[in-house]
Formats: sequence, structure tokens, C-alpha cells
Amino acid sequence: MAQATTLTRIGSNVRVQVDQVRDRIPKDLLNKLKTNPRGKVVDYKMTDGTDIGLVLEFSDGTTSWFFNKEIARG
Repeated sequence: MAQATTLTRIGSNVRVQVDQVRDRIPKDLLNKLKTNPRGKVVDYKMTDGTDIGLVLEFSDGTTSWFFNKEIARG
């Protein structure tokens, strides 16, 4: 049976867990996250039919999406 995922609300401020994403993201994004891993949830993204990603907006106005498990609230 599938487990329910608790989604973070749009507008919430969150932090990317850099250690969990360093192997799958471009080097320039990794460097930005090392400096400031905080962003605001601006949208959701269906990833593979079984999971929902979070689209984050960073302080410089850029956006990128991450799996829910790669995000820490608060």
C-alpha cells in the first residue's frame, strides 16, 4: 500500500539538505546551495508518477525542484 506524503505548503521557507543532492545537481547550483541552502516553495512538480517534488525559488530569483525527502522544513 502506498504511503501518504505530507506536502509542504506553497509559500513555506525551507532548506535544501545539500548532502542529499550533491550527486545529482549541476556544480553551479551546488555552489549556490553551499552558500545559502534556503528557498521558498513556489510550486509542486510530479516527478515519476509516485512522488511529488517541490519547486523552490532562491534569493536570486532562480528556481529549481527537489524531491520532498531532500528538503528540511524551517
